Amino acid sequence: MSHNDERVRRLIADEAARIILDEGLADYRMAKHKAAERLNAAQTRNLPNNAEIEQAVLDRRRLFGDRAAQDRLLALRHAALSAMRLFVAFEPRLVGPVLSGAVSGLRQQVDLHLFADTVEEVMLLLDERGIPWEAGERRLRTGAQSHAFLPVLGFQAGDVTLEAVVFPTNGIRQAPLSPVDGRPMQRADLKEVERLLAGETGAQA
Repeated sequence: MSHNDERVRRLIADEAARIILDEGLADYRMAKHKAAERLNAAQTRNLPNNAEIEQAVLDRRRLFGDRAAQDRLLALRHAALSAMRLFVAFEPRLVGPVLSGAVSGLRQQVDLHLFADTVEEVMLLLDERGIPWEAGERRLRTGAQSHAFLPVLGFQAGDVTLEAVVFPTNGIRQAPLSPVDGRPMQRADLKEVERLLAGETGAQA
């Protein structure tokens, strides 16, 4: 790859990150194509991959992130922690942008993985707590050429949307593949999220 190709690729990644953070577009594929069009490079095949875009998002947050953006991420992580305590019997794991920190400017969603014998167990807990929920299905990559369809339960906590994918109990052993880099998805358990928040609180003190 020439230096010019590398420069174009980096410019597209940076512009895609700006679109994600400033305009709230969470879809990396759409963001990079939109960025390429704005940079008059719509015909290029030299598009950055999702991992490069996520790194650009994180870099941009560090360089230009304001206090409001940091407070929003902190609030989402606190919402995640509260939900994880609710679901403690199902060994909850935090995943996605709220864990990595690459949250788009308008994103108000927390993604969790739960592990249960049946999805009905989780539904019952929500019913007992008087929490309205909606059921759906999520398609996740489990291998290079394989996918699994798993139940997902969505509910609201104030202005935050929480979506919990319910895995079989043995699903805790192997995470699905990340749509960002194709590697096993990063997961954080309750203690790890508590330590993450303790570190952020200490940094702001």
